[in-house]
Amino acid sequence: MALFTTRKPRGFQHNYIYYDPRKEKLAQIEEKAKRDLGLLPPKEFTPEDIRGKFVGATKHLKRRKESKRKRLSNGAIILIIIGLLLLAKYLYTGSLF
Repeated sequence: MALFTTRKPRGFQHNYIYYDPRKEKLAQIEEKAKRDLGLLPPKEFTPEDIRGKFVGATKHLKRRKESKRKRLSNGAIILIIIGLLLLAKYLYTGSLF
């Protein structure tokens, strides 16, 4: 029930046919090892090097990003609390209002 939120359209997801992320990751690992051994000159700084490092370093943010489950919205939580209060009042007094 979307009481306080507006629905957003589903995002576009394009899966590449001729792209292997495992192969690219392996090439990055090999390049880093060669730089550590001194076979290649040091790499220049790029902002892409630090992108996503904070999320990957913390357990709770990494779990939240990997989990595709939606969290309860504030509106849903408020409705649940109001419902529980009305239930408690009904059980205590015998009338709803």
